[in-house]
Amino acid sequence: MKFPRSLLPIGLAAAALSATACGGDDPVTLYSGRGEDLVQPVVDSCAASTGLDIEVRYGDSAEMLLLIQEEGDNSPADVYFSQGAGFLGLLSADGGLLPLDESVLSRVGDDNLVSPNRDWVGITGRARTVAYNSDRLSADDLPASFADFTDPAWAGRIGWAPTNASFQDHVTALRTLLGEDGARTWLEDIMANDPIAYGGNTQVLEAVAAGEVEVGFVNHYYLYRFLAEDPDFPVANRFYTDGDPGALVNVAGAGVLATADDPDAASTLIDCLLSDASQRYFAEANFELPVVDSIEPWSDLPRLDTLTLPAFDLNRLADLQGTVDLLIEVGAL
Repeated sequence: MKFPRSLLPIGLAAAALSATACGGDDPVTLYSGRGEDLVQPVVDSCAASTGLDIEVRYGDSAEMLLLIQEEGDNSPADVYFSQGAGFLGLLSADGGLLPLDESVLSRVGDDNLVSPNRDWVGITGRARTVAYNSDRLSADDLPASFADFTDPAWAGRIGWAPTNASFQDHVTALRTLLGEDGARTWLEDIMANDPIAYGGNTQVLEAVAAGEVEVGFVNHYYLYRFLAEDPDFPVANRFYTDGDPGALVNVAGAGVLATADDPDAASTLIDCLLSDASQRYFAEANFELPVVDSIEPWSDLPRLDTLTLPAFDLNRLADLQGTVDLLIEVGAL
């Protein structure tokens, strides 16, 4: 399997040359909770293809949300691009986002990846997986359900990152899928298996590869970054599906702020993020799951429409504080 080391798809440049400019005099300001290395190539292409003058401010998703809240009606931000749905859910609940046009929302193949309030939309999918050491285990050696890693047979073999936002999002989902008591019991039983805590997904994967642990709870695309450097990296992903609690797909998503100076231009930017060219870039350069059905995922990654996900409103990921309190209660933080 060959992985890209440096990639700017030809489709992006072609789209930039062929599209009709539609920008105004004022810039569209994007507050991005996603890193510049992940987003800026697409922003540059969207600027070229739409004629928009796009200004970007980068930071942590929580930091950008706090800044929007502090700036209030005076915020220069037009579009908020978050690494997870929870922060968008907070804005939605506060009436901080404008409804998006159905022509934008309809580009997303799975309605579960769109806000029930129709005011934010998933741009890419990030699936939770169990990474396992492929020299020691096969997929058949893993439990049939993510919930069953509580089995004492997994004692001392699990790596996780309880301070990581994506892990905390998953626990927030488990609080709905399993109920508060069920999620607490699951965490207590995992804690009884003496999981080893790491600082993030990258560190968990390094530990799995090194044999410090045999499995780790991570987002899917981190593995592909390692494989891009070393195709023999001894780790594989197990994707849970069929409504299993381990099958959560969170999204990096975007919405137009209620205080946007030019909502139409802001909506044009979001539409461009959902274009085939942008979706192809996110899939091939970042190994994320495209939300537009016409674009295939990278290599052997599953399509979103093949993953049977739990029935779950991603806006509920906004209840982060309840999750942090629970993780403290069980001793994971």
